[in-house]
Amino acid sequence: MDSESLKSIGSFLLWGGVIFLMMRYGCGAHMMGRHRGHGSCGKDRAAPDGNVRDPVCGMSVNPENAAAATVRGGTTHYFCSVSCRDKFEQLPELIADESTPGGHQHG
Repeated sequence: MDSESLKSIGSFLLWGGVIFLMMRYGCGAHMMGRHRGHGSCGKDRAAPDGNVRDPVCGMSVNPENAAAATVRGGTTHYFCSVSCRDKFEQLPELIADESTPGGHQHG
């Protein structure tokens, strides 16, 4: 094999691995309903590790590297994805109800 083929295969494997991890442990877990009940999706707004809960889907988000954020009523809300932020900005009543485990799901 030439070096160009090896680069292509390596790139394919790298991106395949990233996509697998996102679908298994990230937003894909929300779509498949597997994320509920994990310790990172508790009802508390802030977790002991400094993460906060996405108000739309309930996913644990590190504020330092959140995909998106918005300020509403003097409070900064952090989101796991731009689509969750957009849903929140369109319908702010989508904030996960504290009585509903897991909140809303992606999809």
